[in-house]
Amino acid sequence: MERLSSSAKFMIVSDLDHTMVDHHDPENMSLLRFNALWESSYRHDSLLVFSTGRSPTLYKQLRKEKPMLTPDITIMSVGTEITYGNSMVPDGGWEEVLNQKWDRNIVKEEASKFPELTLQSETEQRPHKVSFYVDKSKAQDVTKELSELLAQQGLDVKIIYSGGMDLDILPQGAGKGQALAYLLSKFKAEGKLPTNTLVCGDSGNDAELFSIPDVYGVMVSNAQEELLLWHAENAKDNPKIIHATERCASGIIQAIGHFGLGPNTSPRDEADLSGCKKENLSPSGEVVRFYLLHEKWRRGEIENSESYITTLEAVCQLPGVFVHPSGVEQSFRECISALKGNHGDQQGKQYRVWVDQVFPTKIGSDTWLVKFQKWEMHGEEQQSCLCSAVLVTKGADGLDGWTWLHLHQTWSLVAGAKDHLTWLL
Repeated sequence: MERLSSSAKFMIVSDLDHTMVDHHDPENMSLLRFNALWESSYRHDSLLVFSTGRSPTLYKQLRKEKPMLTPDITIMSVGTEITYGNSMVPDGGWEEVLNQKWDRNIVKEEASKFPELTLQSETEQRPHKVSFYVDKSKAQDVTKELSELLAQQGLDVKIIYSGGMDLDILPQGAGKGQALAYLLSKFKAEGKLPTNTLVCGDSGNDAELFSIPDVYGVMVSNAQEELLLWHAENAKDNPKIIHATERCASGIIQAIGHFGLGPNTSPRDEADLSGCKKENLSPSGEVVRFYLLHEKWRRGEIENSESYITTLEAVCQLPGVFVHPSGVEQSFRECISALKGNHGDQQGKQYRVWVDQVFPTKIGSDTWLVKFQKWEMHGEEQQSCLCSAVLVTKGADGLDGWTWLHLHQTWSLVAGAKDHLTWLL
């Protein structure tokens, strides 16, 4: 939260499974479209928050499987855990709030009296969350009876049923909605309340997000019946909440445009990535588009022509230097020459490139230092490196594009070197 010195211009709070992440999209295209839009237009002055029912273990597993960005804040275990930054530092104040009238041992003991409940895996049992599976037909009756038993024991809990089978027991003060309300109160106390907040979800455990005052909301097109029913009964007349016609992350992009919250055209949707448009000429946008061109070249999605090589040569300053994460140093022109022989070498393969945490800093009148993380996915394997690039604007008015002076890469500790030979730029 200290990354921004003033209020975030925009904050997205999104569920993951079937909202940000489409498990029915083997190419992960809606997620990659969102990634490119966020990093090119929003990362530098906005906040990305993931709010998931997943435990930390399953959340980290999802990040290994899907091309996900790194959020500024992570809300996990159905709103019972809040962490910050890359290191996922826990919010101790939130833990204290949740300790009130909560005893997980009593919760487990009372729940064990219901044969309809099947305890979920140990990874899903958290300090302030006890999770079960239950048949849809039994969920309502079990919830009512168990709530009464726990109240008799002096506990103040809430029971959330979602996904057609998941039943989570939490402290009354917990949940995705309360976790967001807690964050907003912290921002307000610091004088950093985001200008606009958009909440995004698909299932019953997301309903609380849409109950927070003054936020925009999008239920993605594939939202489950339980959320749509909640909306019909509680928020059908709220113009700030829409049911998107697009699935998952594409529905989030749709909502950004619908509410006029900012740019809503992803660089992945642009016909000409090399074309210079005034509104696209940010250092962040340049980095995103540079690596999109790289991906399309290797996937054989753009023509093998001298025009692409000319475009790359035009943005690489002589004697620009590229330091490969293996430590090998070479000129940009040598890298470009090597690329000529790699056109379409990933054609027909699950090869994707995306950038994460793109942070530009102006270090001269026309010069920017841009730090970011570059990721490549080859089938189910991911590898990444940390990058520092020096970019200079072309022309006095800065409307003629960018020149790359220097690019230095080092393998990341998270998903470092797996194949030096396939990592070209």
